[in-house]
Amino acid sequence: MRIVSLLPSATEIVCSLGLEDQLVGVTHECDHPEAARSRPKVTHTLIPTDAPSGEIDALVRERLKTNRALYTLDFPTVERLAPDLIVTQTLCDVCAVAEAEVTAATCRLPGRPRVVNLEPTTLEGVLANVRTVGEAAGVAERADEVVRGLRARIAAVAARSMGVARPRVLLLEWLDPPFSCGHWSPELVALAGGDEVIGRPGERSRTLTWAEVAAARPEVVVVACCGLSVERTMVDVAAVAARPEWAALPAVQSGRVYVVDGSAYFSRPGPRLVDALEVLAHAVHPAVHPLPPGLPAARRAANE
Repeated sequence: MRIVSLLPSATEIVCSLGLEDQLVGVTHECDHPEAARSRPKVTHTLIPTDAPSGEIDALVRERLKTNRALYTLDFPTVERLAPDLIVTQTLCDVCAVAEAEVTAATCRLPGRPRVVNLEPTTLEGVLANVRTVGEAAGVAERADEVVRGLRARIAAVAARSMGVARPRVLLLEWLDPPFSCGHWSPELVALAGGDEVIGRPGERSRTLTWAEVAAARPEVVVVACCGLSVERTMVDVAAVAARPEWAALPAVQSGRVYVVDGSAYFSRPGPRLVDALEVLAHAVHPAVHPLPPGLPAARRAANE
């Protein structure tokens, strides 16, 4: 089977199922595992990722307002790759090629490849997606094994979190402007032993005012900017440090502001969400949750 993935999380799911050799095309953002980096790229972004966060937010809002896609499909490359299976998503208009473009492209491809749309909004939905991709690719039993392993790790974190004092946690997915966390992230906070003060499980993230952030009075702040690395996120944290609302937060005053790799772990609904859970749990309760070998600890932001 020849598989084309149109989002990073799908690429990670395909590779977790041991199907790297059948993965023939990926997006320009697919950077994990290492094998994905060498695959032909079938998408391009229309948003300058090196722009300031406020400018990126404004550009995204403008394109969404006019129903203009943020990503575009390289149809000649897809046609050359002749996929049997295309894995994409319809959950987030910001994260992938527009559904209409994918549909139009598949109609023009010889053989009409099967298209699998993934749209999880919860951690359970992400695990179900692993099975969906496994069944579509003919490796359902292997998918069951992967899901069992992920469930065991989730259960281990949840068991350690039982009975702990739960600090007020605010997980932010963007800083300029601030965005609450959404979908699966509030679940991760709860499993890690925290009480997410704004985000709600299964719901979309939303734009916040700084007054809302201040009113939430979080004891722990975790910054997981969607699509941004730790280094890039640290720039944004430094930029908001002078805001009086930020400086007054209990988490800032006690030095409990952590920066994590939103791009690699929290933004992608794939197997590494369990890595994200383990990183988050260690940050919230370091004495309770050991950091598994090979995972990066959340970086503590400087207390300005």
